[in-house]
Amino acid sequence: MLAATGASTLLLFAAAFALLQMSLRQQRLAARIQICRGQAPVAAATRQDMIKGAWSWVLAAVGQMILRTGLLSAHTLADLEVTLASSRLRGRRGLEVFIGSKIGLLIGLPLLTIAVLRGIHLPYVLTIAIPFAAAIAGLLLPDIVVRHRRKTYLQAVERGLPDALDLLLICAQAGLGLTAAIVRVADEMQDGNQDIGLEFALTANELQLLETRRALQNMGTRTGIDGLIRLANTLLQSMQYGTPLADAMRVLSAEMRQDTLVRFEARAARLGVLLTVPMMIFILPCLFLVVGGPAAVQVLSLGSQ
Repeated sequence: MLAATGASTLLLFAAAFALLQMSLRQQRLAARIQICRGQAPVAAATRQDMIKGAWSWVLAAVGQMILRTGLLSAHTLADLEVTLASSRLRGRRGLEVFIGSKIGLLIGLPLLTIAVLRGIHLPYVLTIAIPFAAAIAGLLLPDIVVRHRRKTYLQAVERGLPDALDLLLICAQAGLGLTAAIVRVADEMQDGNQDIGLEFALTANELQLLETRRALQNMGTRTGIDGLIRLANTLLQSMQYGTPLADAMRVLSAEMRQDTLVRFEARAARLGVLLTVPMMIFILPCLFLVVGGPAAVQVLSLGSQ
């Protein structure tokens, strides 16, 4: 199966390269025809964008083949989709590209390593261990990238949540309904913080398609951020008991800003401990040299006499 997957991957790479060359040639011909007709050529996609699209298509095709084999369980696929959704890789295509990237790097990196090491004389153990380590690195590299993207995305969402709550409070005081307020916050936050704006936009779309309770619960469970979970619970309680939405938003916004201030204070309190190690490495040796250097010179001079 691994050999068949590798052969299929190579064929897909060759097909993507051929399609890329044909598309570039057609774009050049179309631009020349438009210039001959006296028309302004339409801005075509750059070569970098086309290469990126071709790679994405190839990786998605490989991932789709793996998914069709049924090697991954439904629970594993659901967990992967939730993780990728918080890494800006949403939908079925994001899952296919992720799995295709793992398979492509699992096969491609060892082959590249073998090609590089062909002219280098190494012990037999290293000629086997290095490609094996490259295969493991290729298998784990997409997970590392996705973990980093997810961490960056969640930090951006958490950073923009207090501002989004302030806008939601203003919309509630203006008399807008819940769905209309969330849509307006999603539109307004696109310029300031696109990540939190995207989360509110997804929630607005789910409010139009799903039940209100389920859509609000998804807003909290989609990212796992404590602030969004508290916001979802506050909105649900406000709808259930009929409490004013503006008062609930005001209290929640103040609590989140206080939590942010507490986190900043905790980070500032750690600076003293973190500065101890650089001080011991860089400052104390110099201090010992200044204090004990003259005495050491005198001892060496007396010993020489």
